Amino acid sequence: MEEMGQPKFRAIQLAQWLYGHHASSYDDMTNLPKSLREELAASHPLSALSLIDKQVSQDGTRKYVFSCEDGHRVETVAMPATSAQKDGERLTVCFSTQVGCAMGCAFCATGHEGFARNLSVGEMVDQILSAQEDMGQRVSNVVAMGQGEPFLNYDAVLAALRIVNHPKLLKIGARRITVSTCGILPGIELLSQEPEQFTLAVSLHAARQPIRDILMPHMENQPLSKLKKELQNYIRKTDRRVTLEYLLIDGINDGEEDLAALTSFCAGLLAHVNLLPLNAVASSYFQPSSPQTMHFWQSELERRHIETTVRKSRGSDIAGACGQLKNMLSSNKLDNEDH
Repeated sequence: MEEMGQPKFRAIQLAQWLYGHHASSYDDMTNLPKSLREELAASHPLSALSLIDKQVSQDGTRKYVFSCEDGHRVETVAMPATSAQKDGERLTVCFSTQVGCAMGCAFCATGHEGFARNLSVGEMVDQILSAQEDMGQRVSNVVAMGQGEPFLNYDAVLAALRIVNHPKLLKIGARRITVSTCGILPGIELLSQEPEQFTLAVSLHAARQPIRDILMPHMENQPLSKLKKELQNYIRKTDRRVTLEYLLIDGINDGEEDLAALTSFCAGLLAHVNLLPLNAVASSYFQPSSPQTMHFWQSELERRHIETTVRKSRGSDIAGACGQLKNMLSSNKLDNEDH
């Protein structure tokens, strides 16, 4: 606004229209001078994501496939409160930070698609706002846990989270905003220096190095020993708990050695473990651990004073759960595209 010769207060007015009201046209921005709106339309044309598919799960979760202006597709998942949750107003949106993903995790459909590009700040916020409008309910929680590795798009992701957190924009509290990473060490260090109290989740999935190297081959150069040290530094600097995400895979990472290794990894960490069932991915030979195994792990970890939760997959019947995001359209949409 300063570059265009406008007073500074125009900046927050513009931001409120874009991110508060989700305006799709400068014509809607009635408290901006008409000459400014015309100049903005010419110099900074607005582009928005286009919804090309929506699926609704039996548990109320909705998965959206959006098309970007350049034709790339991304997925977003909205998860309303379940009947078992006390907070009926809760609505969590899981948004993507990249088109595709370069991490290539063996159990993840997104990783099999490869990496195309980073998403812009606007494209990330647009996912959240679009889901909010479709759900007809204010978003209460946000997780950067969709397609992509957030810390490989660090600056744009942090800018998007600040818009989400801003008291005059989306007004979502920092502690209700979570960034999920495979364990990118420089990103964890950078996040520890940020003033906001954003929550950190780490996709661990194995606490034995050889097993983690198989499941997450692109993390070989950032070993578990260095990850634990970085997490200890993060906790010391921020005094905030870290969430460790652990997908239990039958016969791969759910044995006695694996449980002992996870217990050892958690020693000295202010951490909460989320145990998740592996979700079905086409052409994958990995299978989920049994419910009995999951609950055994939970009881053993809690017996060792490690806070643990068994998470129920949301949206797995519409391929909207962890590891399933692959930009797949519903069958009726595929039929229409074929024609």
